[in-house]
Amino acid sequence: MSDEVKTLSDEPAADLTGNRKSEAEIRAFLEKRVNTVRETLRRESEGRFPVPRLIAVTKTVGPEMILPLKELGVEDIGENRVQVLREKLPAVSGNFRIHLIGRLQRNKVKYIIKDVCMIHSVDNMPLLQEIDRQAQMNGLVMPVLVQVNIAGEVQKGGVAPGEVMPLIREGAKLPGVRISGLMTMMPVDASEEEILPLFRGMREMYEHLRQDAVSGTDITELSMGMSRDYHLAARCGATMVRVGSSLFKE
Repeated sequence: MSDEVKTLSDEPAADLTGNRKSEAEIRAFLEKRVNTVRETLRRESEGRFPVPRLIAVTKTVGPEMILPLKELGVEDIGENRVQVLREKLPAVSGNFRIHLIGRLQRNKVKYIIKDVCMIHSVDNMPLLQEIDRQAQMNGLVMPVLVQVNIAGEVQKGGVAPGEVMPLIREGAKLPGVRISGLMTMMPVDASEEEILPLFRGMREMYEHLRQDAVSGTDITELSMGMSRDYHLAARCGATMVRVGSSLFKE
């Protein structure tokens, strides 16, 4: 078992000094963080857009930090890696809507198709076809988001803005998937002045898709914004934000 999986213990979480936290301390810590994120989302979206849904990105924490989120009203969690998600499933399945938000290889689709509510990182037709195949085998229709590389970063996945509509039109023909919107990630070192036009461009793209209403799609979601920039995403019309370190990091 890898070191990453070994960290997913059922023991109380430790702070940076190595001291173990009690269940009450964990809940109090998470309650404060969740409330801060929610207040930021309300403040930034007020008068502009509906408050985005919070997806707690749980890739770095184990069940002892995840399960208390349910009592705090957090219903959605996001995982990046199939292996880590499968390790956590016995503890979290049935308690949350689980989103697959990281890059997904075609040969891994079969391992998560019955356990996730949405796949955020679709950027090519072969992956869509495999999701469709596995979904139909399991009697499902899987909601997916098309990942857009809005900043043109060569090291990141996602389709270029000009390739979004052709992929959506082809993917909409597949009966086992439902294209439900768009997802994006911002450059790590980008400033607020650089990020805002990109988020606004994503919102414009999302609105155009809604207006086009391609048959076989149901465009309702715009997944953008992470811990460093979720406040800007809320300001620009995200419907979902993916927040990890702002919830869990000491």
